[in-house]
Amino acid sequence: MKRLADCRLYGILDLGYVRPEAACDIVRQMIEGGIDILQLRAKNLAIDQIERIGLQIEPLTSAAGVPLIINDHPEIVPVIGAQGAHVGQDDRPVADARWRAGRALAGEVPPPLIGKSTHSMEQAVAAASEGADYIGFGPLYATPTKPGRPAIGLGDVQRVNELVRIPIFCIGGINLETLPSVLAAGAKCVVVVSAILQAADITAYCRALKSKIQNLKS
Repeated sequence: MKRLADCRLYGILDLGYVRPEAACDIVRQMIEGGIDILQLRAKNLAIDQIERIGLQIEPLTSAAGVPLIINDHPEIVPVIGAQGAHVGQDDRPVADARWRAGRALAGEVPPPLIGKSTHSMEQAVAAASEGADYIGFGPLYATPTKPGRPAIGLGDVQRVNELVRIPIFCIGGINLETLPSVLAAGAKCVVVVSAILQAADITAYCRALKSKIQNLKS
């Protein structure tokens, strides 16, 4: 399984864009394209439906060594065999999410990863202090994935990387066109949602994103 510290391209299987029956096929394409970590996000589905889809895609992510993160529902992490959960600013605290996502026998497997969404410098610093393993930072640009949430821009990207010592995944309106500006602003890790899921060729799109990120690193 990839270490969180080695993950640069974070993909989200957002079932607001993808039909549940297409989930496995989309995940295969994202993995083939080189995503490093995958989140299952299903805001409008019942928890039993999310669990069922999670169980379908977990063998794919596990075989590829791609950590699987469950949005909003840490309690189903051990049932699915996922590697962790992601919570928002208005969701349960990190410690509670970690407890709910924990395995039955301590020490058998690595502890669950818990990520938290942040929308300002203050929230980013607070999430790190709270014990989050990583944060999402954004939205940098306006995005249809989060309608109504104002963009925070690129001005704090470098500063948040200086102040927060856990992985920071910049998110919000990132695509092949905006990615160079995001990387130039200081981002090291990014989340891409709608641009991947709506691409005509998902695998090729992911590869193109990954190439830009790796070129920056080199």
